[in-house]
Amino acid sequence: MMASFKAIPICNPCSTANHKQQCHYNCNQKLSFSDFGSRSAILNLLPQKKWEYASRALVQSEGVKTSVEDDKPYVSSGDTKEIQITQARRFHKDLNLLPRPLSAADFSSSSADGSKVRIAYQGVPGAYSEAAALKAYPKCETVPCDQFEAAFKAVELWLVDKAVLPIENSVGGSIHRNYDLLLCHRLHIVGEVQLVVNHCLLGLPGVRKEDLKRVLSHPQALAQCELTLNKLAVTRVSADDTAGAAQIIAANSLRDTGAVASARAAEIYGLNILAEGIQDDSDNITRFLILAREPIIPGTDRPYKVVRLLFIWSDECMYVVYSLFHISFQTSIVFTLEEGPGVLFKALAVFALRGINLSKIESRPQRNRPLRIVDDSNRGSAKYFDYLFYIDFEASMAEVRAQYALGHLQEFARFLRVLGCYPMDTAL
Repeated sequence: MMASFKAIPICNPCSTANHKQQCHYNCNQKLSFSDFGSRSAILNLLPQKKWEYASRALVQSEGVKTSVEDDKPYVSSGDTKEIQITQARRFHKDLNLLPRPLSAADFSSSSADGSKVRIAYQGVPGAYSEAAALKAYPKCETVPCDQFEAAFKAVELWLVDKAVLPIENSVGGSIHRNYDLLLCHRLHIVGEVQLVVNHCLLGLPGVRKEDLKRVLSHPQALAQCELTLNKLAVTRVSADDTAGAAQIIAANSLRDTGAVASARAAEIYGLNILAEGIQDDSDNITRFLILAREPIIPGTDRPYKVVRLLFIWSDECMYVVYSLFHISFQTSIVFTLEEGPGVLFKALAVFALRGINLSKIESRPQRNRPLRIVDDSNRGSAKYFDYLFYIDFEASMAEVRAQYALGHLQEFARFLRVLGCYPMDTAL
Protein backbone atom coordinates (compact mmCIF):
# COMPACT_ATOMS: atom_id res chain seq x y z
CA MET A 1 0.00 0.00 0.00
CA MET A 2 1.55 3.28 -1.08
CA ALA A 3 0.92 6.60 0.63
CA SER A 4 1.58 10.27 -0.11
CA PHE A 5 1.49 12.92 2.59
CA LYS A 6 0.22 16.49 2.42
CA ALA A 7 -0.68 19.14 4.97
CA ILE A 8 -3.77 21.36 5.09
CA PRO A 9 -5.27 23.92 7.47
CA ILE A 10 -8.55 23.29 9.24
CA CYS A 11 -10.76 26.36 9.51
CA ASN A 12 -13.94 25.03 11.12
CA PRO A 13 -13.09 22.78 14.07
CA CYS A 14 -15.61 20.20 15.18
CA SER A 15 -16.54 20.58 18.80
CA THR A 16 -19.31 18.01 18.81
CA ALA A 17 -18.71 15.02 21.05
CA ASN A 18 -18.73 11.63 19.44
CA HIS A 19 -22.06 9.89 19.66
CA LYS A 20 -22.10 6.47 21.23
CA GLN A 21 -22.25 3.83 18.53
CA GLN A 22 -25.19 1.51 18.91
CA CYS A 23 -25.97 -1.79 17.26
CA HIS A 24 -29.56 -2.79 16.60
CA TYR A 25 -30.20 -6.49 16.22
CA ASN A 26 -33.43 -8.41 16.33
CA CYS A 27 -33.15 -11.14 18.98
CA ASN A 28 -36.77 -12.24 18.66
CA GLN A 29 -36.87 -12.77 14.91
CA LYS A 30 -34.43 -15.17 13.32
CA LEU A 31 -34.74 -15.91 9.64
CA SER A 32 -34.92 -19.56 8.70
CA PHE A 33 -34.99 -21.23 5.33
CA SER A 34 -38.72 -21.95 5.75
CA ASP A 35 -39.45 -18.23 6.07
CA PHE A 36 -38.95 -17.82 2.32
CA GLY A 37 -41.70 -20.23 1.32
CA SER A 38 -44.57 -17.84 0.60
CA ARG A 39 -45.15 -14.29 -0.53
CA SER A 40 -47.10 -13.45 2.63
CA ALA A 41 -44.21 -14.61 4.80
CA ILE A 42 -41.83 -12.41 2.84
CA LEU A 43 -44.06 -9.36 3.18
CA ASN A 44 -44.36 -9.88 6.92
CA LEU A 45 -40.58 -9.82 7.28
CA LEU A 46 -40.03 -6.68 5.24
CA PRO A 47 -39.07 -3.59 7.28
CA GLN A 48 -41.89 -1.10 7.66
CA LYS A 49 -39.76 1.96 7.14
CA LYS A 50 -38.30 2.95 3.82
CA TRP A 51 -34.70 1.85 3.59
CA GLU A 52 -32.18 4.64 3.50
CA TYR A 53 -28.57 4.39 2.49
CA ALA A 54 -25.90 6.61 4.00
CA SER A 55 -22.90 7.56 1.94
CA ARG A 56 -19.53 9.18 2.34
CA ALA A 57 -17.60 11.36 -0.03
CA LEU A 58 -15.13 8.56 -0.51
CA VAL A 59 -17.49 5.82 -1.69
CA GLN A 60 -20.99 5.59 -3.10
CA SER A 61 -23.07 2.92 -1.39
CA GLU A 62 -24.04 -0.27 -3.22
CA GLY A 63 -22.13 0.34 -6.39
CA VAL A 64 -19.59 2.55 -8.09
CA LYS A 65 -16.83 3.69 -5.78
CA THR A 66 -15.51 7.21 -6.21
CA SER A 67 -12.00 8.41 -5.62
CA VAL A 68 -11.54 11.03 -2.96
CA GLU A 69 -10.04 13.32 -5.59
CA ASP A 70 -13.43 13.69 -7.29
CA ASP A 71 -14.69 16.11 -4.68
CA LYS A 72 -11.26 17.67 -4.09
CA PRO A 73 -12.02 19.10 -0.64
CA TYR A 74 -8.39 20.06 -0.21
CA VAL A 75 -6.10 21.32 -2.96
CA SER A 76 -2.41 21.24 -2.22
CA SER A 77 0.70 21.07 -4.37
CA GLY A 78 4.33 20.36 -3.66
CA ASP A 79 5.93 18.24 -0.94
CA THR A 80 4.47 17.44 2.44
CA LYS A 81 4.53 20.38 4.82
CA GLU A 82 2.92 21.47 8.05
CA ILE A 83 0.77 24.60 8.25
CA GLN A 84 0.27 26.40 11.54
CA ILE A 85 -3.36 26.87 12.52
CA THR A 86 -4.38 30.33 13.66
CA GLN A 87 -6.75 30.87 16.60
CA ALA A 88 -5.54 27.61 18.09
CA ARG A 89 -7.28 28.28 21.42
CA ARG A 90 -10.61 27.38 19.76
CA PHE A 91 -9.57 23.74 19.29
CA HIS A 92 -10.24 21.02 21.82
CA LYS A 93 -7.15 19.29 23.09
CA ASP A 94 -9.12 16.16 23.99
CA LEU A 95 -8.56 13.80 21.08
CA ASN A 96 -11.66 11.83 21.99
CA LEU A 97 -13.81 14.80 21.04
CA LEU A 98 -12.52 14.87 17.48
CA PRO A 99 -13.97 12.80 14.63
CA ARG A 100 -12.20 9.48 14.20
CA PRO A 101 -9.70 9.67 11.31
CA LEU A 102 -10.53 7.61 8.25
CA SER A 103 -8.30 4.67 7.50
CA ALA A 104 -7.99 2.00 4.85
CA ALA A 105 -10.22 -0.26 6.96
CA ASP A 106 -13.12 2.18 6.56
CA PHE A 107 -12.84 2.12 2.80
CA SER A 108 -12.41 -1.62 2.45
CA SER A 109 -15.24 -2.68 4.70
CA SER A 110 -18.02 -0.23 4.04
CA SER A 111 -19.13 2.73 1.99
CA ALA A 112 -20.82 4.16 5.07
CA ASP A 113 -21.09 3.49 8.78
CA GLY A 114 -23.88 1.02 8.15
CA SER A 115 -26.72 3.07 9.60
CA LYS A 116 -30.08 2.00 8.14
CA VAL A 117 -28.37 -1.03 6.55
CA ARG A 118 -29.69 -4.52 7.34
CA ILE A 119 -27.02 -7.24 7.40
CA ALA A 120 -27.82 -10.96 7.49
CA TYR A 121 -25.52 -13.46 9.21
CA GLN A 122 -25.71 -17.09 10.28
CA GLY A 123 -26.21 -17.71 13.98
CA VAL A 124 -27.70 -15.82 16.90
CA PRO A 125 -26.70 -12.48 18.51
CA GLY A 126 -23.18 -12.74 19.88
CA ALA A 127 -21.88 -14.91 17.03
CA TYR A 128 -18.54 -14.12 15.46
CA SER A 129 -20.35 -13.51 12.17
CA GLU A 130 -22.33 -10.74 13.83
CA ALA A 131 -19.09 -9.24 15.13
CA ALA A 132 -17.72 -9.26 11.58
CA ALA A 133 -20.87 -7.48 10.33
CA LEU A 134 -20.45 -4.82 13.02
CA LYS A 135 -16.80 -4.33 12.09
CA ALA A 136 -17.82 -3.69 8.50
CA TYR A 137 -20.94 -1.62 9.33
CA PRO A 138 -20.71 -0.34 12.93
CA LYS A 139 -24.28 1.06 13.04
CA CYS A 140 -26.05 -1.64 11.05
CA GLU A 141 -29.11 -3.64 12.00
CA THR A 142 -28.03 -7.27 12.14
CA VAL A 143 -30.49 -10.01 11.14
CA PRO A 144 -29.77 -13.56 12.40
CA CYS A 145 -30.40 -16.56 10.13
CA ASP A 146 -30.39 -20.20 11.15
CA GLN A 147 -28.61 -21.43 7.99
CA PHE A 148 -26.03 -20.09 5.56
CA GLU A 149 -28.46 -20.53 2.68
CA ALA A 150 -31.13 -18.53 4.52
CA ALA A 151 -28.70 -15.58 4.58
CA PHE A 152 -28.18 -15.88 0.82
CA LYS A 153 -31.94 -16.01 0.27
CA ALA A 154 -32.55 -13.02 2.54
CA VAL A 155 -30.36 -10.85 0.28
CA GLU A 156 -31.87 -12.19 -2.93
CA LEU A 157 -35.43 -11.52 -1.73
CA TRP A 158 -34.62 -7.96 -0.56
CA LEU A 159 -35.26 -8.80 3.11
CA VAL A 160 -31.80 -7.45 3.92
CA ASP A 161 -29.24 -5.33 2.10
CA LYS A 162 -26.17 -7.55 2.48
CA ALA A 163 -24.93 -10.74 4.10
CA VAL A 164 -21.67 -11.37 5.96
CA LEU A 165 -20.61 -15.02 5.90
CA PRO A 166 -17.39 -16.84 6.88
CA ILE A 167 -15.32 -18.33 4.07
CA GLU A 168 -12.12 -19.53 5.76
CA ASN A 169 -10.28 -19.73 9.08
CA SER A 170 -6.53 -19.63 9.57
CA VAL A 171 -6.70 -22.76 11.76
CA GLY A 172 -9.78 -24.68 10.61
CA GLY A 173 -9.42 -23.98 6.87
CA SER A 174 -12.16 -23.28 4.32
CA ILE A 175 -15.93 -23.32 4.92
CA HIS A 176 -16.83 -25.50 1.96
CA ARG A 177 -20.58 -25.01 2.30
CA ASN A 178 -20.28 -21.31 1.52
CA TYR A 179 -18.04 -21.98 -1.48
CA ASP A 180 -20.78 -24.20 -2.90
CA LEU A 181 -23.46 -21.61 -2.15
CA LEU A 182 -21.51 -18.89 -3.98
CA LEU A 183 -22.04 -20.87 -7.17
CA CYS A 184 -25.69 -21.69 -6.45
CA HIS A 185 -26.74 -18.05 -5.95
CA ARG A 186 -26.31 -14.92 -8.05
CA LEU A 187 -24.90 -12.67 -5.35
CA HIS A 188 -21.70 -10.67 -5.69
CA ILE A 189 -18.76 -10.30 -3.31
CA VAL A 190 -18.42 -6.60 -2.48
CA GLY A 191 -16.01 -6.75 0.45
CA GLU A 192 -14.19 -8.86 2.99
CA VAL A 193 -13.68 -8.72 6.76
CA GLN A 194 -10.83 -10.32 8.67
CA LEU A 195 -11.72 -10.89 12.33
CA VAL A 196 -9.43 -12.03 15.14
CA VAL A 197 -11.19 -14.88 16.97
CA ASN A 198 -10.76 -14.91 20.76
CA HIS A 199 -12.46 -17.98 22.22
CA CYS A 200 -13.69 -17.78 25.82
CA LEU A 201 -14.94 -20.50 28.15
CA LEU A 202 -18.33 -19.39 29.47
CA GLY A 203 -20.47 -20.65 32.34
CA LEU A 204 -23.36 -19.65 34.57
CA PRO A 205 -22.63 -17.22 37.44
CA GLY A 206 -21.07 -19.01 40.40
CA VAL A 207 -19.80 -21.94 38.32
CA ARG A 208 -16.07 -22.72 38.20
CA LYS A 209 -14.39 -24.30 35.21
CA GLU A 210 -13.45 -27.27 37.39
CA ASP A 211 -17.18 -27.94 37.91
CA LEU A 212 -17.85 -28.44 34.20
CA LYS A 213 -18.56 -31.90 32.83
CA ARG A 214 -19.48 -30.88 29.28
CA VAL A 215 -18.56 -28.07 26.92
CA LEU A 216 -20.90 -27.04 24.12
CA SER A 217 -19.88 -25.17 20.95
CA HIS A 218 -19.47 -25.31 17.18
CA PRO A 219 -17.26 -28.26 16.09
CA GLN A 220 -14.58 -25.94 14.68
CA ALA A 221 -14.44 -23.92 17.91
CA LEU A 222 -14.09 -27.12 19.94
CA ALA A 223 -11.27 -28.30 17.66
CA GLN A 224 -9.48 -24.95 17.97
CA CYS A 225 -9.48 -25.24 21.79
CA GLU A 226 -8.40 -28.87 22.03
CA LEU A 227 -5.48 -28.38 24.45
CA THR A 228 -7.56 -26.46 27.00
CA LEU A 229 -10.48 -28.88 26.82
CA ASN A 230 -8.15 -31.88 27.21
CA LYS A 231 -6.82 -30.43 30.46
CA LEU A 232 -10.36 -29.97 31.76
CA ALA A 233 -11.25 -33.56 30.76
CA VAL A 234 -14.74 -32.55 29.67
CA THR A 235 -17.12 -34.12 27.17
CA ARG A 236 -17.47 -32.07 23.97
CA VAL A 237 -20.93 -31.51 22.53
CA SER A 238 -21.48 -29.96 19.09
CA ALA A 239 -23.84 -27.02 18.50
CA ASP A 240 -24.87 -25.08 15.39
CA ASP A 241 -22.83 -22.02 16.39
CA THR A 242 -20.82 -20.64 19.29
CA ALA A 243 -23.31 -18.01 20.45
CA GLY A 244 -26.12 -20.57 20.16
CA ALA A 245 -24.24 -22.74 22.65
CA ALA A 246 -24.14 -19.84 25.13
CA GLN A 247 -27.84 -19.23 24.57
CA ILE A 248 -28.69 -22.89 25.32
CA ILE A 249 -26.78 -22.85 28.60
CA ALA A 250 -28.41 -19.61 29.74
CA ALA A 251 -31.92 -20.68 28.70
CA ASN A 252 -31.72 -24.08 30.42
CA SER A 253 -29.58 -23.09 33.45
CA LEU A 254 -27.03 -25.84 32.77
CA ARG A 255 -24.59 -25.48 35.66
CA ASP A 256 -22.45 -28.47 34.69
CA THR A 257 -22.05 -27.32 31.07
CA GLY A 258 -19.87 -24.60 29.63
CA ALA A 259 -19.69 -22.98 26.20
CA VAL A 260 -16.87 -21.87 23.93
CA ALA A 261 -17.96 -18.52 22.53
CA SER A 262 -17.09 -14.83 22.37
CA ALA A 263 -16.92 -12.36 25.23
CA ARG A 264 -19.87 -10.51 23.67
CA ALA A 265 -21.96 -13.70 23.87
CA ALA A 266 -21.23 -13.83 27.60
CA GLU A 267 -22.47 -10.26 27.99
CA ILE A 268 -25.64 -10.87 25.97
CA TYR A 269 -26.69 -14.07 27.75
CA GLY A 270 -25.56 -13.21 31.27
CA LEU A 271 -22.74 -15.74 31.53
CA ASN A 272 -19.38 -15.44 33.25
CA ILE A 273 -16.06 -15.73 31.44
CA LEU A 274 -14.28 -18.64 33.16
CA ALA A 275 -11.21 -18.47 30.89
CA GLU A 276 -10.22 -16.20 28.01
CA GLY A 277 -8.08 -16.83 24.94
CA ILE A 278 -8.35 -20.61 25.22
CA GLN A 279 -7.64 -21.32 21.53
CA ASP A 280 -4.56 -23.42 20.78
CA ASP A 281 -3.22 -20.91 18.24
CA SER A 282 -3.21 -17.26 19.26
CA ASP A 283 -3.14 -16.21 15.58
CA ASN A 284 -6.70 -17.36 14.94
CA ILE A 285 -8.31 -15.26 12.19
CA THR A 286 -11.54 -15.84 10.30
CA ARG A 287 -12.12 -14.25 6.91
CA PHE A 288 -15.66 -13.22 6.02
CA LEU A 289 -17.18 -12.19 2.69
CA ILE A 290 -19.69 -9.37 2.25
CA LEU A 291 -22.34 -10.32 -0.32
CA ALA A 292 -24.77 -8.01 -2.13
CA ARG A 293 -27.19 -8.08 -5.04
CA GLU A 294 -25.18 -5.63 -7.15
CA PRO A 295 -21.42 -5.83 -7.80
CA ILE A 296 -18.80 -3.17 -7.28
CA ILE A 297 -17.77 -1.61 -10.59
CA PRO A 298 -14.16 -0.47 -10.21
CA GLY A 299 -13.24 2.82 -11.84
CA THR A 300 -10.60 2.94 -14.53
CA ASP A 301 -9.47 6.57 -14.43
CA ARG A 302 -7.37 6.65 -11.25
CA PRO A 303 -6.30 4.53 -8.26
CA TYR A 304 -8.58 4.28 -5.25
CA LYS A 305 -7.54 6.40 -2.32
CA VAL A 306 -8.57 7.05 1.24
CA VAL A 307 -7.65 9.89 3.57
CA ARG A 308 -6.00 9.46 6.96
CA LEU A 309 -5.71 12.53 9.18
CA LEU A 310 -3.06 13.17 11.84
CA PHE A 311 -3.52 15.92 14.45
CA ILE A 312 -0.42 17.34 16.19
CA TRP A 313 -0.41 19.84 19.05
CA SER A 314 2.53 22.03 19.96
CA ASP A 315 2.01 24.56 22.78
CA GLU A 316 -0.99 26.62 21.64
CA CYS A 317 -0.83 25.61 18.00
CA MET A 318 -2.24 22.67 16.14
CA TYR A 319 -0.98 21.09 12.95
CA VAL A 320 -2.78 18.64 10.74
CA VAL A 321 -1.27 16.31 8.17
CA TYR A 322 -3.26 14.11 5.84
CA SER A 323 -2.14 11.22 3.71
CA LEU A 324 -3.67 9.50 0.70
CA PHE A 325 -3.50 5.71 0.81
CA HIS A 326 -3.89 3.57 -2.27
CA ILE A 327 -6.33 0.71 -1.70
CA SER A 328 -5.54 -2.77 -2.95
CA PHE A 329 -8.32 -4.62 -4.75
CA GLN A 330 -8.88 -8.34 -4.98
CA THR A 331 -10.92 -10.39 -7.47
CA SER A 332 -12.55 -13.77 -6.86
CA ILE A 333 -13.40 -16.15 -9.71
CA VAL A 334 -14.57 -19.74 -10.21
CA PHE A 335 -13.90 -21.87 -13.29
CA THR A 336 -13.71 -25.41 -14.66
CA LEU A 337 -11.09 -26.70 -17.07
CA GLU A 338 -11.02 -28.82 -20.18
CA GLU A 339 -9.41 -32.24 -19.92
CA GLY A 340 -5.74 -32.46 -20.86
CA PRO A 341 -2.18 -32.67 -19.53
CA GLY A 342 -0.91 -29.58 -17.76
CA VAL A 343 -4.20 -27.71 -18.08
CA LEU A 344 -4.19 -26.58 -14.43
CA PHE A 345 -0.61 -25.37 -14.86
CA LYS A 346 -1.69 -23.35 -17.89
CA ALA A 347 -4.61 -21.85 -15.94
CA LEU A 348 -2.38 -20.64 -13.14
CA ALA A 349 0.30 -19.46 -15.57
CA VAL A 350 -2.00 -16.81 -17.08
CA PHE A 351 -1.70 -14.92 -13.78
CA ALA A 352 2.02 -15.53 -13.22
CA LEU A 353 2.87 -14.31 -16.72
CA ARG A 354 1.26 -10.95 -15.89
CA GLY A 355 2.70 -10.56 -12.41
CA ILE A 356 -0.61 -11.18 -10.63
CA ASN A 357 -0.36 -12.74 -7.17
CA LEU A 358 -2.78 -15.51 -6.20
CA SER A 359 -3.84 -15.23 -2.56
CA LYS A 360 -6.18 -18.26 -2.44
CA ILE A 361 -6.99 -21.37 -4.46
CA GLU A 362 -9.72 -23.85 -3.51
CA SER A 363 -11.03 -26.86 -5.43
CA ARG A 364 -14.51 -28.36 -5.08
CA PRO A 365 -15.94 -31.37 -6.94
CA GLN A 366 -18.75 -30.65 -9.38
CA ARG A 367 -22.02 -32.02 -8.08
CA ASN A 368 -23.73 -32.46 -11.44
CA ARG A 369 -20.84 -34.50 -12.88
CA PRO A 370 -18.59 -35.58 -10.00
CA LEU A 371 -16.81 -38.35 -11.91
CA ARG A 372 -15.14 -38.52 -15.31
CA ILE A 373 -14.47 -41.97 -16.84
CA VAL A 374 -11.44 -42.42 -19.06
CA ASP A 375 -10.85 -45.65 -21.01
CA ASP A 376 -7.55 -47.37 -20.40
CA SER A 377 -6.72 -50.32 -22.62
CA ASN A 378 -4.37 -51.82 -20.04
CA ARG A 379 -6.31 -51.40 -16.78
CA GLY A 380 -9.89 -50.90 -17.84
CA SER A 381 -11.81 -47.79 -16.73
CA ALA A 382 -10.30 -45.15 -14.48
CA LYS A 383 -12.45 -42.62 -12.64
CA TYR A 384 -11.49 -39.00 -12.03
CA PHE A 385 -13.21 -36.14 -10.27
CA ASP A 386 -14.27 -33.04 -12.19
CA TYR A 387 -13.41 -29.97 -10.14
CA LEU A 388 -14.44 -26.36 -9.78
CA PHE A 389 -11.52 -24.08 -8.98
CA TYR A 390 -12.05 -20.98 -6.83
CA ILE A 391 -9.25 -18.41 -7.04
CA ASP A 392 -8.61 -15.06 -5.37
CA PHE A 393 -6.04 -12.86 -7.10
CA GLU A 394 -4.68 -9.47 -6.09
CA ALA A 395 -5.75 -7.22 -8.95
CA SER A 396 -8.77 -5.14 -9.90
CA MET A 397 -10.95 -5.97 -12.86
CA ALA A 398 -10.31 -2.39 -13.97
CA GLU A 399 -6.67 -3.33 -14.65
CA VAL A 400 -5.82 -4.33 -18.19
CA ARG A 401 -3.55 -7.16 -17.00
CA ALA A 402 -6.47 -8.76 -15.12
CA GLN A 403 -8.71 -8.49 -18.19
CA TYR A 404 -6.04 -10.09 -20.39
CA ALA A 405 -5.48 -12.85 -17.82
CA LEU A 406 -9.15 -13.81 -17.76
CA GLY A 407 -9.35 -13.59 -21.56
CA HIS A 408 -6.40 -15.99 -21.75
CA LEU A 409 -8.02 -18.31 -19.18
CA GLN A 410 -11.20 -18.53 -21.24
CA GLU A 411 -9.25 -20.21 -24.05
CA PHE A 412 -9.17 -23.51 -22.14
CA ALA A 413 -11.82 -23.06 -19.40
CA ARG A 414 -15.23 -24.67 -19.98
CA PHE A 415 -16.83 -22.29 -17.47
CA LEU A 416 -15.68 -18.99 -15.92
CA ARG A 417 -17.51 -16.64 -13.59
CA VAL A 418 -16.31 -13.53 -11.72
CA LEU A 419 -17.70 -13.70 -8.17
CA GLY A 420 -16.66 -10.18 -7.23
CA CYS A 421 -14.01 -7.46 -7.28
CA TYR A 422 -13.61 -5.72 -3.92
CA PRO A 423 -11.17 -3.91 -1.59
CA MET A 424 -8.96 -6.09 0.58
CA ASP A 425 -9.31 -5.83 4.36
CA THR A 426 -5.83 -5.14 5.75
CA ALA A 427 -6.87 -4.09 9.28
CA LEU A 428 -7.14 -6.59 12.13
